[in-house]
Amino acid sequence: MTISTKRICNVGIAGPYLAGKTTLLESLLAVTGAISRKGSVKEGNTIGDSAAEARSRQMSVEISTGTTVVEDVQFTFIDCPGSIEFSQETYNVLIGVDAAIIVCEPTIDRVLTLSPLFKFLDDWKIPHLVFINKIDKSNVNFIDLLHALKQVSSRPLVAHQYPIVEGEKVLGFIDLVTEQAYHYHPGSAPDLVPFPNELREVERVARAEMLEELANFDDHLLEELIAEINPDEEEIVRDLRMELGADLIVPVFVGVAELDYGVRPLLAALLREAPEAEVTATHRGIDGYKGDGAIAQVLKTIYSQQGGKLSLVRIWHGNIADGSIVNGVRIGGIYRLLGSQQQSLQSASAGEIVALGRLEGIKTGATIGDNSISELPQAQILTPVYALAIVPSNRNDEVKLSGALTKLVEEDPSLHWEQHGDTHEVILWGQGEIHLQVAIDRLRRKYNLPMQTHLPQVAYKETIRKPVTSIHGRYKHQSGGHGQFGDVFLDIQPRQRGTGFDFKETIVGGVVPKQYIPGVETGVREFLDRGPLGFPIVDVAVTLTNGSYHSVDSSEQAFKNAARLAMTEGISKCEPTLLEPILAIEVSAPSEFTSKALQLLTGRRAQILGYDAKSGWNGWDIVSAYLPQAEMHSFIVELRSLTMGVGFFTWRYDRLQEVPEKLAERVLARSK
Repeated sequence: MTISTKRICNVGIAGPYLAGKTTLLESLLAVTGAISRKGSVKEGNTIGDSAAEARSRQMSVEISTGTTVVEDVQFTFIDCPGSIEFSQETYNVLIGVDAAIIVCEPTIDRVLTLSPLFKFLDDWKIPHLVFINKIDKSNVNFIDLLHALKQVSSRPLVAHQYPIVEGEKVLGFIDLVTEQAYHYHPGSAPDLVPFPNELREVERVARAEMLEELANFDDHLLEELIAEINPDEEEIVRDLRMELGADLIVPVFVGVAELDYGVRPLLAALLREAPEAEVTATHRGIDGYKGDGAIAQVLKTIYSQQGGKLSLVRIWHGNIADGSIVNGVRIGGIYRLLGSQQQSLQSASAGEIVALGRLEGIKTGATIGDNSISELPQAQILTPVYALAIVPSNRNDEVKLSGALTKLVEEDPSLHWEQHGDTHEVILWGQGEIHLQVAIDRLRRKYNLPMQTHLPQVAYKETIRKPVTSIHGRYKHQSGGHGQFGDVFLDIQPRQRGTGFDFKETIVGGVVPKQYIPGVETGVREFLDRGPLGFPIVDVAVTLTNGSYHSVDSSEQAFKNAARLAMTEGISKCEPTLLEPILAIEVSAPSEFTSKALQLLTGRRAQILGYDAKSGWNGWDIVSAYLPQAEMHSFIVELRSLTMGVGFFTWRYDRLQEVPEKLAERVLARSK
């Protein structure tokens, strides 16, 4: 299929889990003829959610793309995951669209879940509108629902439609621009019907509010309203287009995506009012670039089960041809996507979102094309907040695990993995339990790497409380020929927390020859790898003060062994104590949940430092605390449970701190 259009518009579809985003994508593609038959999320046959991980869970776990044509506009719709655990996927893609549709349910109690999404879109100045889905399931007054939505948006919400309800049944809507009434019909466009007289007054009030919001940005419209002149439809549409494109207002639509109700009017509004691709490029400053080469940005990286790599890119400037070279890499195919289906293209032009094949070494977020342009801004990588230790079910698979994990992180930058230096575990970090389970399922499905998982070990350390002096260690061994002899006296002292290990020597008169002193230090360091409590020892100072040697039998190895013997005896006399890692944590949550966040932290042995209003977040607080790492696992699960899924936190390692005595006893009992 060849698409020839005058205009291009890319639209993201975002919103909370279960709002109906995938169903809306299916309806948009169906009513525009891009697909001949609508699929169902329940039946697992939608264009979106084609991945096995999505269908098994009946939820989006990655973006899905579909391109269609309406009149002379090429629309590329991108369905984004709704779960907060897959927000990185959503944010990475939204920076490349021209407009976004926020899909939500008509439930006031769930409106708060939209807050982080509104914040992201407003921070990036991405034009967006709201589609209240499942309006037939609503049991709240539309004006009350609209008021609740306004509380979580920094931009004014403008009702574009008003629902027509009879009893508990939604019949259609009133278009507040044209003041015409329509009734819905399954599978077809809504019918124009006589205006319901009983809604005259509420429609008048709703329309007046819409016009007043628009007049805040249009002096001519304001003058007309003051003079009680009813503006014409063309002027209102022009204002809607201008102010939506500048992210000054948020139009609100209603419908039922499953029945195609409201989908055609939504499309019509996108045609009239959504900004086109070149407008978005201008807002991003791309229009100031005068070069001839192409500029694009990678929004998503995809590895197929067969190992092929696709990079979903937004082309901001110029044209890209198959086989051309970007960032030193030759493009191995250009594709337009419809879910998992691929349509090969010879080239793609500015404004399009397409997939490029075999961009090896180029990661999500990267700017590609002309090397003379600086990197375009990327979505911030989210802090990992949940971890699992993973072990291949087949030990022979350990050698290929790192390569597979690297590809997973390329696909989803909010994943992170490490081989912990102390516990030697391979730890996979992500945004929550489902997020990591999806990643583990992909390891099995794509790379034939089934995994076993368990909670990561806490990297406990130990240190000492009191000093000892002149601890004697003598190593003497005779095995025929030259023997082994090393003799040392050590002083062992605690150091200030966080200062690490220090080794010194105060040898006088050569009682320990200089060539053997490095062996003493090596023996001490090796001993510190595992202390009497079973963990690495930190923050100690060891001084070699005296010793003796044998002219024939002494060696560096002998002195290393002597040092280990001295340390074994000495450390046990220094009152060893257990240390745990402490994290500096900042918890963000709506103010109404701050007290619950404080209770959650104190219940996990946190030291609360204070809380304050969160800068740039209306109605949110940020709580600062120190939290033991042992208490971090599942913290995000409980925090989200207490905050309707929107609470989050960031953290960094701060210091080591002594474990309370009773807890230390339990930790040591488990470790043994």
